[in-house]
Amino acid sequence: MKFNKKLIAAGFAAAAGLSLAPVASAQIEAVVPVGVSGEVDFIFNSFLFLISGMVVMFMAAGFCMLEVGMVRSKNAATICVKNIALYSIAGLMFYLVGYKLMYGGANAFFGGFGIWAPDDTTALAGSFEKGGYAAGSDWFFQMVFCATAASIVSGTLAERIKLWPFLIFSALLTGIIYPIQGSWVWGGGWLTELGFKDFAGSTLVHSAGGWAALVGALILGPRIGKFTKDGQLGIFPGSSLPLATLGVFVLWLGWFGFNGGSQLALGSAANVVDISQIFINTNLAAAGGCVAAIILTQLLYKKVDLTMALNGAIGGLVSITAEPLAPVGGLAIVIGAIGGVLIVHAVPLLDKLKIDDVVGAIPAHLVCGIWGTLAVALSADDMVKQAGIQLLGIVAIGAFVCGISAVIWFGLKATMGIRVTPEEELQGLDKSELGLEAWPEFAVG
Repeated sequence: MKFNKKLIAAGFAAAAGLSLAPVASAQIEAVVPVGVSGEVDFIFNSFLFLISGMVVMFMAAGFCMLEVGMVRSKNAATICVKNIALYSIAGLMFYLVGYKLMYGGANAFFGGFGIWAPDDTTALAGSFEKGGYAAGSDWFFQMVFCATAASIVSGTLAERIKLWPFLIFSALLTGIIYPIQGSWVWGGGWLTELGFKDFAGSTLVHSAGGWAALVGALILGPRIGKFTKDGQLGIFPGSSLPLATLGVFVLWLGWFGFNGGSQLALGSAANVVDISQIFINTNLAAAGGCVAAIILTQLLYKKVDLTMALNGAIGGLVSITAEPLAPVGGLAIVIGAIGGVLIVHAVPLLDKLKIDDVVGAIPAHLVCGIWGTLAVALSADDMVKQAGIQLLGIVAIGAFVCGISAVIWFGLKATMGIRVTPEEELQGLDKSELGLEAWPEFAVG
């Protein structure tokens, strides 16, 4: 028996939602079962959530490596514990309360209460609708976003915060603060009704984490020796800039899942085209932010600052996250480059304000998150109106996150304390909090 190889290939391709020219559409229709399109759409949409979620999950490793590289070696192991713990805590809290609170749809300000449970009964019965997806794939994708917000706080407060108060705050951030403000937009809440737009989370993820980090830094205070009485700035070199650079590359990779997965659909050629454009704009913005930071530090300081270049790339990524699809490539470069410029100016500004941010997370995630959210208006039909709506959303979410975060931080400070003793800080948190060292052969102050 002879098989028509092109026809068989066309059948498999069609079942996978692909097209193979020069096979004619009539040939494809001959081998594709009638009514399969809804199931194929369901499969590809779910596949996008799952694969993108896996990639975004790896951003946890990127944040961990970036932070380990930026802190002193005597605090490296503690950073590792915090990052793997906060990812685990985020997963548990988003399962127990966060997802329902974000997507329960009870009202315009927050969702419902309860443990997440899958609801794929319709799909499992074989009645598939276009645009559908497995409930579990959506939960997983949304959960890794939640964990990202908590990672931002870790780097800012490094080297002087106690482990357990930080983990308690992470639990409340991922279980309550992040889901409530997220419901205002992605849960169909009041900001969505006003027309606020945040495609993948410049504000909902990055600024939210940045606001929480800023409030924590103000209440916690700077590291010993960071700001001296005579106005001098203490310089604390990180343990490994190559490791920090690796962390940024991992984050850069993860951002393709972060922004691309936020298309939320892969079941059509149009969606594939859109995701391709999102990938391009994401990459261009990151490159623009990195190059802008390199050039500007050379002009200002006569030398290129690697840490600024790294945060410039992250700043570019955060800046494009609110709207990675609509801009043309040139505009994406400009949006990212402005993010890189903001990084170079925001880092010394924090130093002048005596706000100690160990890894530069506040400039990269908060400042660039604000800029990226405002930049959405550049692609809008009515730029002025959209800019006003975007600004309202920024202020509302900022006020909410700052207010609740302040209550939690002050509560933790009053009850169990949030800062290690000066002796423990000078010794290093690895020994005082964990009783071990990341690199015992090379540990220095």
